[in-house]
Amino acid sequence: MISGISRRKRRKLKSEINVVPYIDVMLVLLIIFMVTAPLLTLSFEVDLPTSNAKALESRQDPVIVSVRLDGQLSLKLPEAKEPAPMDAATLQAQLGALASQDKGLRVIVAADKAVAYEKVVAAMDVIKAAKIEKVGLATDAH
Repeated sequence: MISGISRRKRRKLKSEINVVPYIDVMLVLLIIFMVTAPLLTLSFEVDLPTSNAKALESRQDPVIVSVRLDGQLSLKLPEAKEPAPMDAATLQAQLGALASQDKGLRVIVAADKAVAYEKVVAAMDVIKAAKIEKVGLATDAH
C-alpha cells in the first residue's frame, strides 16, 4: 500500500491565465456600445473648403450638371456655350443617352456652397439613375 501512494504523481501547477471573465466583460461592453452608438448624434456646421487638387487631364471635356440655389438643374455639354435648364426627368434622359454612346463619360456636379446638400445629393441620384459611374464635384481652385 505504501508503494501505491508513493507512485501517485503530483499535479503540476498551471501557469495559464483564465480569460473567461475578460470575455464576459468584453461582451458587456460590446452590448453597451451597440446600444449607445446610434443614440449619439453629432450635428455641426460644415463650411466646405476649397481644393488644392489639380484637375485631372482627359481627352474630352466633361459634362457639367449645375445645381442652382432654388434646386433648378442645368446641363452644359462640352460643345455648348451656355447650360440648358431642365427638370430631373429630362436630365436623366439626356445623360442616359450620352452614357449609352460613351461608357467613359465624365460628369461634374457644380453647385454654389450655399446650395442645400440635399439638392446636390438629389442631382447625384439623377446622375446615378442615368448609369454614369464617373462623377466628380467642382470646387474653386485655391
